[in-house]
Amino acid sequence: QPQLAEHGGGEVHAGGSLRLSCIGDGFPFRIYAMQWHRQAPGKEREMVAAINNGGSDVTYADSAKGRFTIFRDNEQNTVYLHMNNLKPEDTAMYYCYAVKIAQGVRSDYWGEGTMVTVAS
Repeated sequence: QPQLAEHGGGEVHAGGSLRLSCIGDGFPFRIYAMQWHRQAPGKEREMVAAINNGGSDVTYADSAKGRFTIFRDNEQNTVYLHMNNLKPEDTAMYYCYAVKIAQGVRSDYWGEGTMVTVAS
């Protein structure tokens, strides 16, 4: 059964840092692109950062640029999101997402999320 498990959420003060991790199991992690999404209370889910399967190409939402870093370790089936200079508006549930599109067929998985709370 494919699954993603996020870890590392918690409560920090504004200006602090957190590192989230997401471990994949039950599917070929290394051929999937990985993303981090977040959903704040009362808001829609948004993509925060993305990384291709090999780790050579990354993309960030404007809100994350310069503060967040996504990277992966395919040997450990893990993707990370390191977050610096956290702001209260970063408070959200953070979700890990794996996606692969091959020959027009989409295969994707979501984790259950880890909560990040940034106190002002």
